[in-house]
Amino acid sequence: MKALLTEPSWQKALADEWSKPHMQELEAFLEKEEAEGKSILPPKAQRFEALNSTALDVVKVVILGQDPYPTKGHAHGLCFSVLPDVKPLPKSLQNINKELFDDMGIDNSHTGYLLPWAEQGVLLLNAVLTVEEGKANAHQSKGWEQFTDKIIALVNAQCENVVFILWGAYAQKKGKNIDNSKHLILNDPHPSPLSAYRGFWGSKPFSRTNAYLVANGKKAVDWQLI
Repeated sequence: MKALLTEPSWQKALADEWSKPHMQELEAFLEKEEAEGKSILPPKAQRFEALNSTALDVVKVVILGQDPYPTKGHAHGLCFSVLPDVKPLPKSLQNINKELFDDMGIDNSHTGYLLPWAEQGVLLLNAVLTVEEGKANAHQSKGWEQFTDKIIALVNAQCENVVFILWGAYAQKKGKNIDNSKHLILNDPHPSPLSAYRGFWGSKPFSRTNAYLVANGKKAVDWQLI
């Protein structure tokens, strides 16, 4: 599994993680699931796509998701993102696009492929990096959470003036140790249709993010997708 992480800054920062019990237990669990013929998503090569797409030293925004889409052909390692040919978009992603349009007048309704955000320093991190096809949350409490807690801790400690976009109670709990004296934390409801009405609509996370970045001498994120 270690070999799937190819981005040098993350390789170095996470070098000590692979020998820890939770990672060894996680790797054994995944190997057993695959040996039993279960379909694990996203494909193995995309398991660390979030880290491979956004180096530690360029992170300026973190969007934290829960676990990958359990539909084959959707998940590709970036939270909330789907591959370019996926239609219709998942409901949460439709709502993200709607809020972006209402917030900044940017229309991304044509796509849910968020890689261009990741390439600008937006770390699109799920708390759990794998899932069994058709079974949402199937890989919770198998070791991924400790690994992604470490990732969040590294960003918190080594980066300055990062915007943490924490949608919903799960993400907010996971981000409880972020230092709000050196970063901006946006705690808003989840974009899911089950909760968006509780305050996600009108929360303006995209313009608030850019205003903070610019105020701290960083380049705003171009949220427009091609």
